[in-house]
Amino acid sequence: MAGSTLGIIYRITTWGESHGAGLGVIVDGCPAGLPLSANDIQLYLDRRKPGQSRIATPRREADEVEILSGIFEGKTTGTPISLLVRNTSQHSGDYTEIAECYRPGHADYTFDQKYGFRDYRGGGRSSGRETIGRVAAGAIAAKVLKEFGITLCAYTKSIGPISIHPDSFDPAAILETPTAMPDRDASAQAEKFLADCMSNYDSAGGVIECVADGVPAGLGDPVFEKLDANLAKAVMSIGAVKAVEIGDGIEVSMHHGSTNNDPFRLEGKQIVKSSNHAGGILGGISDGSQIILRAHVKPTPSIFSPQDTVNREGKETQISIKGRHDPVIVPRAVVVVESMTAITLLDALLVNAGAKMEHLKAIYKS
Repeated sequence: MAGSTLGIIYRITTWGESHGAGLGVIVDGCPAGLPLSANDIQLYLDRRKPGQSRIATPRREADEVEILSGIFEGKTTGTPISLLVRNTSQHSGDYTEIAECYRPGHADYTFDQKYGFRDYRGGGRSSGRETIGRVAAGAIAAKVLKEFGITLCAYTKSIGPISIHPDSFDPAAILETPTAMPDRDASAQAEKFLADCMSNYDSAGGVIECVADGVPAGLGDPVFEKLDANLAKAVMSIGAVKAVEIGDGIEVSMHHGSTNNDPFRLEGKQIVKSSNHAGGILGGISDGSQIILRAHVKPTPSIFSPQDTVNREGKETQISIKGRHDPVIVPRAVVVVESMTAITLLDALLVNAGAKMEHLKAIYKS
């Protein structure tokens, strides 16, 4: 299967299935000398693991990471880092009744058409558990970026019709509310909304916003390796994401140039922008201001309500999906969006090291 690798210099390859023995990632291109422990990675994995609230799947997994290679005496060696998370709570029997049916909203039909078979136990490679490898690799990327003063903050911007209010933004609430919303009042409203969804055997979608601070100007390229294009690809590769916006996103189609352009000004000797409609990227290259990205996530396709479908024999039928599923994917996907953003930014940072002679001379000139 092609398509499990991402990146030019900081390259990640994820592997494993939802109901296999485990999942993981191989990270190549991480600079040597970075202090790194399993706990650094576990902090990120704990943000996406299941079973932590009423609005998450009740599947219980410790999601404990094992570092198999690439670390010596507490620091990265510059060689491939191999990470493993074992599956310990598979209930494959939950999927027996739908083994021959295509679940609406899932990749069952398309996977079968491409490969001639599918792993019906939770979706196999198409399962949300595949993102374990992305998050583990993102934890490492975020730690490297922090060395350069680059930080990321992702959170739930909305669930269904409930949106956060800028005046109520509380960063601590991101890790303290079950919705990962930085607005406690909005989170309470969203929880009530999700309770209604669950009582009606339904699910909901939402929007995740990710903000990157400290990104220097000059990352990305002007044609096929545009930073915004690579961010969009990375985030769109997350299974449930159906749209990605940078800056004002789709709203720009309703703006005038006079209002959409971001004026430049001097702040001391530093060139800055008076506004940030562009979301920190101009012409595919970072402009030094905040990078603002939003991912639009579809409702969880696994719902308990009866749904019309077709089986592998070409006969119409109905299914009611059983098992353990999230009524909303958004809260657990927040750290996935943050991780994919970190991976893309670190790769762009490393690629950019060779963009100017002065960069190379700073590295190699004695």
